[in-house]
Amino acid sequence: MKTTLADPVLYSFRRCPYAMRARLALAVSETMCELREVKLANKPQAMLDASPKGTVPVLVLPDGTVIDESIDIMRWALARKDPERWLERDDRDVIATNDGAFKRDLDRYKYPDRYGSDPLAHRAAGMDFLAQLDARLATSDQLCGAARGIADMAIFPFVRQFASVDRDWFDAQPLPHLQRWLVAHLASPLFATIMVRHAPWAPGDPPQRFPL
Repeated sequence: MKTTLADPVLYSFRRCPYAMRARLALAVSETMCELREVKLANKPQAMLDASPKGTVPVLVLPDGTVIDESIDIMRWALARKDPERWLERDDRDVIATNDGAFKRDLDRYKYPDRYGSDPLAHRAAGMDFLAQLDARLATSDQLCGAARGIADMAIFPFVRQFASVDRDWFDAQPLPHLQRWLVAHLASPLFATIMVRHAPWAPGDPPQRFPL
């Protein structure tokens, strides 16, 4: 497939978990976009014009509509096309906990100098949420049943980021079901698709299509 003038424009940053989950939904729904990889230290003016808050992802639709919350991008894409029926496997409450308390603890665990925080205290607090996920995964392959759904894909990038802070420590924790789930998603072809590296976009660059 080729990008056309009718394709949405996606401003993204490869390693951002919010951008990851948006790309996961766009890829599985086969929503063709023009991908513009952002260098966070030098955000393009076109992105800031579309969304002054300056965070990724930002999806600009052909009619000028801007969607700049990652979960809203996921739901928009899946409402258009949902071949794996991800929207049937949803849990808004657990996604909200991930995006709220867990993300707060994750940031203060990963970036203690930035927040002036006690990383071990926030690691312990984050583990409470991960233990809840592990308990859910003890009885099913995914968070809302046997198949992956929006709950898994909205949360997985943040668990990945938490685990990567100290992977040896994380792997030694009593979270066997969550660890199995994380490894499987990291090894999935879908994740490989959304993690292809792209050079930062600059005005005048030829369009970069996504998904490939």
